[in-house]
Amino acid sequence: MLHSFHIPVLGLGYSIDTPLKVARYGISSVLSIVDDELVERMRAYHSQNRAVDFEAIPKSETDSRSRRITAYLNFLSDCINQDFKALKQQDFTAGSDLCRYFELLPDTSRLKRGYELMMEYPEGEAKQSFQSVLKNAMRMGTIDVNIMAKVDKMNYVDGEYSGDINTDALSALRGFAESKLSASVVLSAGMNPKLYSYMENFGDFFPDEKGLLNKQIILKVSDFRSALIQAKFLAKKGLWVSEFRIESGLNCGGHAFATEGYLLGPILEEFKTKKIEMRQELFNQYQLALTQKGIAINKQLKQRITVQGGIGTAAEHRFLLQHYHLDATGWGSPFLLVPEVTNVDANTLTRLAAANEDDFYLSGASPLGIRFNNFKNGTIDLQRTERIDKGRPGSPCTKKYLCNNTEFTDQAICTASREYQHLKIKSLKAAGLSEEEYKKQFNEVTEKICLCEGLCSSTYLKYNILKPKENKAVAICPGPNLAYFSDVYSFDEMVGHIYGKINLLAQVERPHVFIKELNLYIDYLQEDIKRQLQSSSYKKIKQLNGFKQQLAEGINYYKKLFNEVADQTTGELKGLYEQLAKSEDKLDALIIG
Repeated sequence: MLHSFHIPVLGLGYSIDTPLKVARYGISSVLSIVDDELVERMRAYHSQNRAVDFEAIPKSETDSRSRRITAYLNFLSDCINQDFKALKQQDFTAGSDLCRYFELLPDTSRLKRGYELMMEYPEGEAKQSFQSVLKNAMRMGTIDVNIMAKVDKMNYVDGEYSGDINTDALSALRGFAESKLSASVVLSAGMNPKLYSYMENFGDFFPDEKGLLNKQIILKVSDFRSALIQAKFLAKKGLWVSEFRIESGLNCGGHAFATEGYLLGPILEEFKTKKIEMRQELFNQYQLALTQKGIAINKQLKQRITVQGGIGTAAEHRFLLQHYHLDATGWGSPFLLVPEVTNVDANTLTRLAAANEDDFYLSGASPLGIRFNNFKNGTIDLQRTERIDKGRPGSPCTKKYLCNNTEFTDQAICTASREYQHLKIKSLKAAGLSEEEYKKQFNEVTEKICLCEGLCSSTYLKYNILKPKENKAVAICPGPNLAYFSDVYSFDEMVGHIYGKINLLAQVERPHVFIKELNLYIDYLQEDIKRQLQSSSYKKIKQLNGFKQQLAEGINYYKKLFNEVADQTTGELKGLYEQLAKSEDKLDALIIG
């Protein structure tokens, strides 16, 4: 990889075509393939813009979900290859896209240094030869896809279950596997054995005669233990995990998968100390499984370790790479303020740029029942409260991707839907609850929002392709770190900030990435304690104490870490210790029954 960062998936629509904008510059990014309707409309929109023939794949056709995803990924592959080829045919003239490719590279890059040396050469045959060498060394960024493993709705045709291979996650995987991409699938949100086993059906996930994988697997994980369990499951099927993408449990965008108090620093330390042993153990199991399938492989495969979630400065980026021996970092939410890269409509973009820390919060808004990083000024929340005021809480459920509740129905429905909320509120009214308890449960039920539409509408608004009567309320789920970025930036500015060429946060007071996550966990624990005041069982009290103890151990780890790296954090060290001491006092003050 030429770059030391990637752009993770951003909701459903925000990064749906990001590869089309950044891959030709060598930067890898991830798009969601949950919503095949969005995927189809993006293919139609960009085909028209590029004067490419477009043949629609109607929803009514057999295996339409998988085929739509394949068609879109093939379209992206064709377009990006064409763009990259055209880029390489340009001359090295100041201001050209070709020069931009090299100027975006980090200053530590050998290719960047070679480019700068070449530009100083006098015109002539030697310079032309040098330019050919540089062009041959250019690489595109990858077009990676994300599947939330447990978002795997069963589908029915004329009331009949259409089979396991047609569930949402398996269909999406098939769409990726049958595409022409040489890229990775990022599996997130926990383990799905059915999905993981289904990957065995596609030859691209197995090594070719040169030991190369055309399709690779990335596991997004929040701790070492779950990473190893999932990777072993795959290895025993002859499937190799090419990358562990470690994400902060709370200091990230989208759904938040809080650990039991395990902080990012200690988690990275565990990966650092155990990764060689883990890779060997996994490779032994992988090699045995391949042998049983009649595939011989002797070459040890690479296994990248990357991290994402709340990274905000070039110093943090460098430190994480160097101290934990990581291959890359992920920068997601800050790119929501970069219109060249992501799809944020003008109104939401203005609100995001003006937001402060209080505007970003951990909510119960997701229909999946998982905590969700939310933005207070999103228009979807205004719509939600208006519907409650009119006595019609909930959303029309048109896409049905997040239907997972069978409390009142035989077939699963979505907890954000008008149907579910009507039935649930009716049952609350009949339950004889106190006024206070009824209000509490009513608010929990009606907090849910339609993510299927809300996470796409910004894209439709930006491209002016919203259909008549289509919902234009926007849901957006940035990580808390976005609060410190308060402007709209160019692509070059954000990349320059990541690599320390410029500092977009020069005048901003901001906690270190590790301290910010620690404080988010302390706040999370504090809220959990409040929720348990009335009915804490022995088991829950034990769990809360274990959580607190884990955070205390994390603080001790950071004390040692900051002392060890004092020479690398000159000027910052005193501030880090002061921030850490405040967090420790706040944790100590928490009383668990």
